Amino acid sequence: MQRIKKYVSLSSAERSEIEILKDKGYSIRKIADVLGRSPNTISREIKVNSVSGEYNAIKAKAKSRLSQRSRRYQWQKIERNPELWLFVSERLASPYDWSPRVISGYLRAQQTELPYVSTTQIYAWLYSSRGQRYCQYLYSERYHPRKHNKNKTEQVMISGRVSVTERPVAALDRLDIGHWEYDSIVSSKRSRSTAALAVLQERSTRMLRVMQVPNLRPEPYAKVIAQLARGFIAKTMTTDNGIENKQHKLITEKTGALVFFTDPYSSWQKGGVENGNKMIRRYFPKGTDFSLVCQAEVDEIVNRINNKPRQCLGFKSAIQCAVEKGLFLDRVS
Repeated sequence: MQRIKKYVSLSSAERSEIEILKDKGYSIRKIADVLGRSPNTISREIKVNSVSGEYNAIKAKAKSRLSQRSRRYQWQKIERNPELWLFVSERLASPYDWSPRVISGYLRAQQTELPYVSTTQIYAWLYSSRGQRYCQYLYSERYHPRKHNKNKTEQVMISGRVSVTERPVAALDRLDIGHWEYDSIVSSKRSRSTAALAVLQERSTRMLRVMQVPNLRPEPYAKVIAQLARGFIAKTMTTDNGIENKQHKLITEKTGALVFFTDPYSSWQKGGVENGNKMIRRYFPKGTDFSLVCQAEVDEIVNRINNKPRQCLGFKSAIQCAVEKGLFLDRVS
C-alpha cells in the first residue's frame, strides 16, 4: 500500500527561491525540480499568492498566513448567515439525514444562492459550542465530551493551603499595612544554577525586601522569607503554589502572619510582588545567574527602588510611606 505524503507548507526560504527563479525565467517544472517539490504545489503557490499579477515572497507569505487564518474560522460563516444555518441544521436532521459531505457537495454542485461551506468547516461548526446539539444527527464522527474521572484522588502538593479568597478584606484595598506578597526570581536554565532571589513586598507601601538564596528548598526558603519580614508589621502573606512554598507554616510560626495562596495560573492575585519582580528584572535581566551576584549588589538595587518616587504612592517613595504609616517595628534600613 502506497503511503500518502503529508503536505508541508512552503517556507520563507522556498518562497524567496521561487521569486528569484521565476524572475530568471525558470519554468514551473524547473523550479519544482530545484526545490524538490511537486509542480502542482509551485503552480498553485504562484497562482494563489501572487499580488497584482506579480509574485513577491514577502507578500506571498503574508497572503498565505491571512488565508490560513480565514480558513480556521470559516465555520463562523454558518453562524453569520441565518439562511445557511437553517439549511445546514435542517439537512442534518430528519427527514433529510444528510451528512456534512453531502451538504457541502450539494452547495457546490447546485450553485445555490447560499454561500459554499466545506465539509471540514461543517464539522468544525458541529464540534464548536454553537453546533454541538446537532452532532446527534451524524452517522459517525460524533462529538463526545471528554469524560472526567470524578473519583480520581486529588493530589495535594501543599498541605494546609488556604485560598487567597479567604484573605481578610482589609488586605484588598491596600489601605491597611502589614499585608505582604512574596515570590522568587530564578537563575537562567542555561546556567544550571539553583541560586535565586526571594522577593517580599508590602501591599500598601510597596516596601520591597530581597535576599539571595542558594536554592529553593522549602525549609531554607521559608526561613529567608521570615527573615525578610523581621522588623516589620506582618499580618498576612500571599504567594503562589510553587513547591518551594510547602513550608508556609514555618513562616506563620516565625512571623505570626497567615499565608494565603493564589489560584492556579492567577499571578495577578499577587500583582504587587509581580510588579516588583519586573523592576528587579530591569537590573538583573532574564539569563542572569544569581550565583554570580553578591548580596551587596542586590541591596543596592533594592535601596534604589525603595527610594524612588512612585506614581501609585502619590509620587512618594516606599521608604517614605513605610515611615509615615508605621510599618517598621523598629527602624531598619
